[in-house]
Amino acid sequence: MYFRSFGKGLSLLTEQQISRSWRKLFVKGEVNDDVLEKAEALLVELRAESPLRHRLRTELDELHRKLQKQH
Repeated sequence: MYFRSFGKGLSLLTEQQISRSWRKLFVKGEVNDDVLEKAEALLVELRAESPLRHRLRTELDELHRKLQKQH
């Protein structure tokens, strides 16, 4: 599992865990709806002011743009 849901008894992922999960999502180079959904879920786990969130959001936005150009 790449992310944990918010809820009683569950802790938020650390930035290191999110970064590692992010790399695992994209290691094969295949980007589909499932991968994009998991990536979005990882972003939600990060604080709004997190530099990692900003960097990953930028990467995800670039992926979206590339996919739109392909279609």
